This record gives sequence, structure tokens and C-alpha cells, in this order.
Amino acid sequence: MKVAVWDTYVKKQNGTVMNFDIMVPDSQKDEKVIYGYGKEYLQTKSIDGYELTSEECAFCHIEQATDEIIQGIDDKGYFIIELKNCQ
Repeated sequence: MKVAVWDTYVKKQNGTVMNFDIMVPDSQKDEKVIYGYGKEYLQTKSIDGYELTSEECAFCHIEQATDEIIQGIDDKGYFIIELKNCQ
């Protein structure tokens, strides 16, 4: 499965910047849906009410998905890779 990687940066209240990738099937091109996935993820980190836009979240590239990513996409429609300050 090919997936689209959306590179995302969110400034937290403490001033640090979270960096994570939202991975979706490469056929998913609706930015509102992808931003919704990011918002759903942020809620799991107790960051409520944050609205993602193209300033924080942008398409980066297409890559081949691993089995773990495929399973996550099958379960939720997307997969998150935490890169920095996501604790």
C-alpha cells in the first residue's frame, strides 16, 4: 500500500513544537479529512480545540507503508508517526 505523508507541526501551550506525520492512503486527498485525523490525534494528547490548517500540516511525500501502518489505517483510516515533543 502506498501512503501519503502529511508533515505536521503544532505549537503547544508550553512553547515547544510537536512534530508528527499523519499517514493516509495515497488516494485520500481531502485536506479537511486529513486535518480531522490530526485533530483527533491531538485530542488523545489533551490538546482540544486546535484547528489544523495548511500552515501546520502539509503534504510531504508518498511512501510504501509498513505492516504496522497498514494495520493502523485499516483500524482508524490513518496512522500517526510521532517525531518530536509528542509526549
